[in-house]
Amino acid sequence: MEPADPEEQRAPYDPMPHGPEDIGLGPWVGPWPEGEEYDAELLAAGDRRNVVDRYRYWRLEAIVADLDTRRHDFHVAIENWQHDFNIGTIVRTANAFLAREVHIVGKRRWNRRGAMVTDRYQHVRHHETASALAEHLGEQGVQLMGVDNLPGSAHLETWEMPRSVCFLFGQEGPGLSEQAREACDGTFSIAQFGSTRSINASAAAAIAMHSWIGRYADLDTAWRG
Repeated sequence: MEPADPEEQRAPYDPMPHGPEDIGLGPWVGPWPEGEEYDAELLAAGDRRNVVDRYRYWRLEAIVADLDTRRHDFHVAIENWQHDFNIGTIVRTANAFLAREVHIVGKRRWNRRGAMVTDRYQHVRHHETASALAEHLGEQGVQLMGVDNLPGSAHLETWEMPRSVCFLFGQEGPGLSEQAREACDGTFSIAQFGSTRSINASAAAAIAMHSWIGRYADLDTAWRG
């Protein structure tokens, strides 16, 4: 058997490999619950996945269907020219904040290790070019905004963020490509005050997504515990 492609390997975090063995729940005790959302194998063997309690013992497809009823109106897009390790982490954060969709621009294959299998619960689309992404979003009335500390970029902290928006991130280091800049409706930057030119791409993505959450999300529906 040929060894697995490192770029296709996943971190073995489903179930969680570290910490106490009793993470999650064991086999269901008592009469099994009724409902198509439940997975018979999980009910019998226990559910050790890294999911919130609402989704314990649920089938993957049922979880995705439920998430689809509550997804937020922002998208996240990442250029993928250099197989950036940040992509997986950005996907994981997009799942945490319940992005509408995640878009990969460029190479179809991306390193999934940092996603910690959250890509299974997130809709991920591929686009060959940034212009193709812009066309797709334009058909839905979604504004495409690049995230980069370029001259003339708006300040995230004061920018009037639209509800329907897609945040586009470039590769770690070079930032947005020239093609991406041309495809965007505009760009914004995150205020920095230290000596470094830029912050980590996955950190920038988390800040941008949470800024949307602070403006538009119903915080009473956020998970607790």
